[in-house]
Amino acid sequence: MNPKITRFLAEQKPATPCLVLDVDAVADRYHALGKALPQARIYYAVKANPAQPILRRLVELGSCFDAASWEEVSLCLQAGASPDAISFGNTVKKVSAIRAAYEAGVRMFVFDCREELEKLAAHAPGSRVYCRLLVDNYGAEWPLSRKFGTTVESAKELMLAARELGLDPYGLSFHVGSQQLSAEAYEVAIARAAALFTDLSAAGLDLRMVNLGGGFPIRYRDDVPEIDHFTTAIFRAMTEHFGNALPEMLVEPGRFIVGEAGVVRSEVVLVSARGRKDGLRWVYLDIGRFGGLAETENESIRYAIRTSRDGSPTGRVALAGPTCDGADIMYEKTHYELPLDLTAGEQVDLLGAGAYVSTYCATGFNGFAPLTEHYI
Repeated sequence: MNPKITRFLAEQKPATPCLVLDVDAVADRYHALGKALPQARIYYAVKANPAQPILRRLVELGSCFDAASWEEVSLCLQAGASPDAISFGNTVKKVSAIRAAYEAGVRMFVFDCREELEKLAAHAPGSRVYCRLLVDNYGAEWPLSRKFGTTVESAKELMLAARELGLDPYGLSFHVGSQQLSAEAYEVAIARAAALFTDLSAAGLDLRMVNLGGGFPIRYRDDVPEIDHFTTAIFRAMTEHFGNALPEMLVEPGRFIVGEAGVVRSEVVLVSARGRKDGLRWVYLDIGRFGGLAETENESIRYAIRTSRDGSPTGRVALAGPTCDGADIMYEKTHYELPLDLTAGEQVDLLGAGAYVSTYCATGFNGFAPLTEHYI
């Protein structure tokens, strides 16, 4: 909760639930990452928060963009991004989306299987393509490994096939999982990519790029390693495995860039022990898993919480959303304590909520409107 957001909330008193995000803080994080890893080009992961004020500021700063759909490509173009600065980074793309992006001038696409590669050859001829490797997501609080990526053996065959299909085999990518707390995950993935680089070079391919993905963590309730901890390990591993022949390096941060820049303000709807003596108090907010807090699934992302009653005695609570869906529970197993005198109508703030909240917000579930957004 920075002074700028605090002042906005105090002066404007916006209706809840709402997201308030400081765009200057986004710029600060962009600069911090650029300073920590100057060897890499930053491709902001648009899916983390695609708001135009964020995209426009990042365009001004010279950022590139990782888009997951034609709609995200279009948002980047609307914000002033050059098509050359956009990577279509989803391994699962409709033909219509590939065509639209290609016609708009996008020339960099990811794939992880033969079928997707053939779609790219047919509908984005001559484009630069990179293959996503399947890597371990151990240490990540929000793993991504099961749905995306292919084996090293398959990737070798696919990159050779890309050349035969008239595409430009540009490089390799991986993603070690979101909110990754272990630098070792990057080191292991880099070693795997470097070994494949060597094999493909021996086969006559001129690969030029390694996309390191995102995953850099932010602080929620607990401290996390600083960004230098990860970037130092990354550059050390790149130097160890590639020597003086370093390829181009790309990173795709999303959460790291926008997460800590935003706060969700909510209102308490109900506090009740539900008739159970000495039972757990349930605190129901006017935002829940269907209103933007999807990353609380399995209690994976644990937001830091502040209330208007902070400083008074506390007791353990469960936190849930306002809908009539029994799955709309954010935290029941994770130990949260909130003030004992917290009552309906009072304010609760979820910190570090700038990423993956507005984009996960369901439209009108149970009639509840999506949370409003304020970019300041």
